[in-house]
Amino acid sequence: MFMKYKIATAALALMSSVPAFAQEEPAGPVTISGSVALVSDYRFRGVSQTDKGMAVQGGITATHESGAYVGTWASNLSGWGTFGGSNMELDLFAGYAIPLGGATLDVGLTWYMYPSGANTTDFAEPYVKLSSTLGPVNGLIGVAYAPKQEALGKVCSDAACTIFNPGAKEDNFYVWADVNGAVPNTPLTLKAHLGWSKGNSGLGPNGTSIAPTGKYLDWLVGADVAVPGTPLTLGVSYVDTDIARVEENYLRPNFSDADGSSIARGKVVFSLTAAF
Repeated sequence: MFMKYKIATAALALMSSVPAFAQEEPAGPVTISGSVALVSDYRFRGVSQTDKGMAVQGGITATHESGAYVGTWASNLSGWGTFGGSNMELDLFAGYAIPLGGATLDVGLTWYMYPSGANTTDFAEPYVKLSSTLGPVNGLIGVAYAPKQEALGKVCSDAACTIFNPGAKEDNFYVWADVNGAVPNTPLTLKAHLGWSKGNSGLGPNGTSIAPTGKYLDWLVGADVAVPGTPLTLGVSYVDTDIARVEENYLRPNFSDADGSSIARGKVVFSLTAAF
């Protein structure tokens, strides 16, 4: 979830830096926040969802003072990320953030939708996140588990395959850790991410899989720079996976861009984010 994490981090940093105005009315019980971003490549858990091309992304979240929240996030797609033919990912999410001593426990669910895709593309993924702050450093660990669903399943390849029997349902497990910290007296924030996926290897019923090689690591290191006096953040990150070339070759041509090159090798990704 690399790029979505990146945008959310930038948005939080920006919203905390926007000055309060004396004439503002008292805040109500519901807060609306969001962001719009232009990224050079949309990487989901280390794998490009746009054939290493640019993406326009945006999301909005409504948060109640109780800690409950609901929101949506979207991005254009191409190649491996089309998940059955769609050119768009639309996520719906809801959850509840609970203060827990000096930390925050966040429990929720994301519904991944791929409008105009195949009939079995959408899937639900519950998650649990625990975050805390120590000085200028923010840390988060998270676990996401998608129970067995057709969209995550094994492709059916025998003679009994029909539209009513597309193949075995499968699940998917993802665990990750994020850390970021502001450099004192500068607009710079450093960040890092490490994730581990376990799920359906090979090609799923829609020609893709969110854990393409079954088990793999993804990671990110980078920095964000808040542009003073604006809601903008410039970001740069290096993202990579430990997916081996022999594993990539097994998945080709699906697991490659239009030029036939890998969509999971290391790459520098740039972003421009506006938060509101």
